Amino acid sequence: MLSEHLISAARQLADALTLPPREARLEAQILFAHGLGVNRAWLIGHDRDLLTPTQTSTVEALLNRRLAGEPVAYLLGEREFYGRIFQVTPDVLIPRPETELLVEQALERLPPGAARNVLEVGVGSGAVAVSLALERPSCRVAAVDISAAALHVARANAGALGANVECLASDGYDALGTRRFHLIASNPPYIAAADPHLSQGDLRFEPLHALAAGGDGLDLIRRLIAAAPAHLEPGGWLLLEHGCDQAAAVRRLLREAGFHAVYSATDLAGHERVSGGAATSCFPGECR
Repeated sequence: MLSEHLISAARQLADALTLPPREARLEAQILFAHGLGVNRAWLIGHDRDLLTPTQTSTVEALLNRRLAGEPVAYLLGEREFYGRIFQVTPDVLIPRPETELLVEQALERLPPGAARNVLEVGVGSGAVAVSLALERPSCRVAAVDISAAALHVARANAGALGANVECLASDGYDALGTRRFHLIASNPPYIAAADPHLSQGDLRFEPLHALAAGGDGLDLIRRLIAAAPAHLEPGGWLLLEHGCDQAAAVRRLLREAGFHAVYSATDLAGHERVSGGAATSCFPGECR
């Protein structure tokens, strides 16, 4: 019966991935619903149904991949972010709830109805750039990434969600010439190359180039900060997501590069996860 398969799957997930029972049950339901092409409510109403051999094979294949540690988002091919569903593949980072703070901080600096030029560096799945374009349709949003595969995913998400985002292949700002923006946002790689977490959990399956950046994890952040003034309008903002123990270092780098109104914002867990500053001088009323 379906109920027996779900109970067995939840137990296996709890044991293999050290998940709390409730989380293991939820993951089992999500995997089975996806494999069977139904919703979770259907599982409850059909818990005494017998699975066909084909159905059993399908859900067991998904379960085995998850038991090996493959992230649920990659198994489903999608992840929710800022109230929308984004396609994800192993070519891009999985959008995470803490990155919604980067979107929120950007929106605070993009007045509704105002025409602003916005750039995301390292677009990945497009979660940040697409969210900004949809929340502030008066803005012109561009996004760059060094990965052609990531740009393909971002363009697909922008198209599916009806967002006007210009996606460009670029290593940082290299392909932008003299273009300037009122706001630049980035969730760059910020994990130290030798960090043991890179070989644990979901990170094992995500693209390493989008995770690690040098001995202290700040190599790309240094590059982005140093070159940002040449691509920011006067008073334009640079906002960066970073590790929860890197805020002080990022604020120092911003100040050393001449940024004003330097600050850090905390996520719901109380960790400083986004830092930013304004170039040269702020537009009236926009400095914080």
